Amino acid sequence: MPTLSIVILAAGHGKRMKSALPKVLHTIAGKTMLQRVVETALALSPTRIAVVYGHAGDQVRSALSAFTQIAWAEQAPQLGTGHAVLQAMSVTGGTDTTLVLYGDVPLITKATLQQLVHCAHTDRLAWLTHTVANPTGLGRVVRNAANEICEIVEEKDASDDERHLREINTGFLACPTAWLARWLPALGNSNAQGEYYLTDILKLAVAEGLRVETLAPAHDWEVTGVNSKDQLAALERIFQLEQAKVLMEGGVTLRDPSRFDLRGSLICEADVTIDVNVVVEGTVRLGHGVTVGANCILRDCRVGAGSEIHPFTLLDSADIGANARIGPYARIRPGTTLADDVHIGNFVEIKASDIGAGSKANHLSYIGDSTIGRGVNVGAGTITCNYDGANKHRTVIGDNVHIGSDVQLIAPITINAGATIGAGTTVWKDVPGDSLILNPKTQQLTKSWKRPVKTTKG
Repeated sequence: MPTLSIVILAAGHGKRMKSALPKVLHTIAGKTMLQRVVETALALSPTRIAVVYGHAGDQVRSALSAFTQIAWAEQAPQLGTGHAVLQAMSVTGGTDTTLVLYGDVPLITKATLQQLVHCAHTDRLAWLTHTVANPTGLGRVVRNAANEICEIVEEKDASDDERHLREINTGFLACPTAWLARWLPALGNSNAQGEYYLTDILKLAVAEGLRVETLAPAHDWEVTGVNSKDQLAALERIFQLEQAKVLMEGGVTLRDPSRFDLRGSLICEADVTIDVNVVVEGTVRLGHGVTVGANCILRDCRVGAGSEIHPFTLLDSADIGANARIGPYARIRPGTTLADDVHIGNFVEIKASDIGAGSKANHLSYIGDSTIGRGVNVGAGTITCNYDGANKHRTVIGDNVHIGSDVQLIAPITINAGATIGAGTTVWKDVPGDSLILNPKTQQLTKSWKRPVKTTKG
């Protein structure tokens, strides 16, 4: 099988981003642009992969440290795209084919790149070009009378006639590595920017009579690069709409695809409905018939069939059973497991807890580091006091316990099955099963009492 090297150019500053963060580390759908390009490159199973870095190189390398397959090549000073690829040849040379990608063009697809690589494997220079309505600022593709590509001209170097051309250079190319190794050292910099253009290898190929083939991407957005925050935002929305289309084709109902953000992986069974302004992060699984209300955030969680997630709810690293009712305004924190038919209501926070089937906490409560059995009712204003200032302690509540409103449970504590805790009670000792616990209180009456009157300031 032919061997493949991939070079990713990621040395630029990105001054128009107006940010201390290197351009390639800005994110699309929760991943840096460079990470997206690296992941697509790895999907092609290359023999070698190199990233050319320059501006804020330590930041760039640190951000991609998890990708141990990457070889790094520094470009200093930065003298153009041809010079950048030349820096990578010392770590990628020796393969049959080299593919050049860009760290600020994050949505190029595996399918398009496979076509480029296939062409180059058959001893051709394969170049990705695209015809656009407005080519301003982009390099133009020049063809001869036989419609063969013969040159790529940067806009600053183009004539008036060439600037009217609408076929543009995307920058993506695949080439036999031996050809690149011969051409790159021969590049000159006699142009408006004084740089060594990678595009000039095209003239060298034509001069040698070698075959050059052009291909076009399937979608405009595959070759859309990012140079500014408005371009970043525009590409984000394009990508989100593409993801939304895939979900809807799979049967998901999105109330408004333009107000949906997927920053990870969403796996849905049939008849899932998602309202507006929902953000999905990490890996999320939604069972049959799940409904998600407006303005929810779902992160690394599973929701069982028939469950309803009401508006303004945050689910974070939690496992939700079937036919649950969560929210509105609920926060389910990491380490929480809710069994089937659990109800968690408005302004309730659950953290690192297991709650049994049919249990309910419908109003204004905090439950942390707890194990709660089946059929438990937790009254409004109840909190588990699980932190002593140094260590966390666990609260254990048995089946069919009834907890009144405004109760404080001082952990570590066990409340056995069938117990009832009266409203306003502070519990700091274990409670036997089928018992009633309350703190005695005296209600005092003062007759003919008058409420104070607000003093008017002079």
